[in-house]
Amino acid sequence: MLSYRHLYHAGNHADILKHYTLCRILSYLTQKDKPLRYIDTHAGAGRYDLNTSEAQKLQEYNDGIGRIRNAPKTPALVKDYLNLVAKCGSNNSYSYPGSPWLAAQLLRPYDRLELCELHPQDFPRLEKTMSAFKNSHCYDVDGFQKSASLLPPVERRGVVFIDPSYELKQDYSKVADHLQVLTRKFSTGVYAIWYPIVNSDQVARLHRAVRKQQHEKIACYELSVTADEAAKGMRGSGMIVINPPWSLTAEVTEFLEFAAPLVATDGGSHWRALDTL
Repeated sequence: MLSYRHLYHAGNHADILKHYTLCRILSYLTQKDKPLRYIDTHAGAGRYDLNTSEAQKLQEYNDGIGRIRNAPKTPALVKDYLNLVAKCGSNNSYSYPGSPWLAAQLLRPYDRLELCELHPQDFPRLEKTMSAFKNSHCYDVDGFQKSASLLPPVERRGVVFIDPSYELKQDYSKVADHLQVLTRKFSTGVYAIWYPIVNSDQVARLHRAVRKQQHEKIACYELSVTADEAAKGMRGSGMIVINPPWSLTAEVTEFLEFAAPLVATDGGSHWRALDTL
């Protein structure tokens, strides 16, 4: 099932949480002068032109990146993220970066990017976007299947970013099952898993499934644009991070304290940053 197109939603409240978190993970890991491998299981198009008719249809970026871009008294680390986002555009293009583009900006020439995307419209765009980065490799395959074959990395250091569309309800259990497969092959890697908050029971089951795997360290961050748990549609999203950098929870907490009031839709919002899930 490949009906989901992220171009309609690029730059929304879910993107700012997952991409800020990813940027902080990579910024920390690249402080050490040792090679790193980055694996993206659902890479998307890599970059999204917000002037297109698809992006303009919903204009979700206005209530996500747009609100934090124009905010006063922005924390320094959030400014770093915003500067990267601004770098993605050009004089003739208002764009928002996907996770592959952000990762490529933060990684070094001797690091490697392995990017999987199965959608027939997004894969050519991903290849075009990432052609400027010679240390990247794009695969027109199912990222759930391919990522396991890429582990363990010869670099012995790695980040796996898992960000499916959750078009199918079973994706929640599929993500948990796949995480267990990956961590058995490479237990010391950093795994960043994004999930939507639509149904609280589905999220609770995902959390239980991950906790049962008994990873040494599991952090969890959530941002909801409303405090109303009965609100329809995707009211928020979350990140589960296995083996998070020691500074990550404090940095994401600062971001959530800053961003949550800005993206609230009804005068209320909800967020949490758990160092242990």
